[in-house]
Amino acid sequence: MTTPIAVTIAGSDSGGGAGIQADLKTFSALGVYGASVITALTAQNTHGVTAIHDVPPPFIAAQIDAVFSDLSVDAVKIGMLSRPAAIEAVAAGIERFRMRRVVLDPVMVAASGDRLLAPEAVDVLRRALVPRALIITPNLPEAAALLDRPVARNETEMREQGERLLALGCGAVLMKGGHAEGPESVDLLIEATAIARFAADRIASRNTHGSGCTLSSAIAAALAKGRDVAASIGEAKRYVTAAIAAADRLQVGSGHGPTHHFHAWW
Repeated sequence: MTTPIAVTIAGSDSGGGAGIQADLKTFSALGVYGASVITALTAQNTHGVTAIHDVPPPFIAAQIDAVFSDLSVDAVKIGMLSRPAAIEAVAAGIERFRMRRVVLDPVMVAASGDRLLAPEAVDVLRRALVPRALIITPNLPEAAALLDRPVARNETEMREQGERLLALGCGAVLMKGGHAEGPESVDLLIEATAIARFAADRIASRNTHGSGCTLSSAIAAALAKGRDVAASIGEAKRYVTAAIAAADRLQVGSGHGPTHHFHAWW
């Protein structure tokens, strides 16, 4: 029996709730071996980001080469990439090792409102990485920023923006509706041949830090185990919903706390 392996290429969250730390916790909780390529260090806690230290692109490339030349990687999750050169380094690495099960979470702004992606990097993200992704997972503000359009206000506009993003060359788009309002949190999966709706009851909790990172890494974990895109999203949505529902059981920090990645275990 082979060991499913997923790699997260993302920034470090020193508070442990998002980024690399959330991704590795998610992989572990879902029975997948996790490896990492760190693209940035953040000084961060449950109140926000106080500093960002970018990892030099050649060292990002060195991490990619070290991990992918040795491990039989089944899926990749890409998160925070703050600078154009970092995006180019990751895109080149993905191409170099011919990775196809790539989940791109276009992280632009932290939940606290702190900007994580330089404005000049948005075009590079669109051009270099989106076409190399099997699926991209933008929330509504991120989708709007990628398209330079107003934030979608309803499911019709979510679908329209998802179709525009799909035209950029990725395999599928998951438009995440967590920033919308209403009793349900609705995500739309837009593929070339089908559209699927994933809904869950909206949970009233302030402890949702890292939920986007967790969802995208949960999708990557399912892909690593051989699931198709739609099945991977269904499994990931159920996992994240349960992690948010259990988040208030944790006592972590005094701001917006993390989801409970190990809700099924402790």
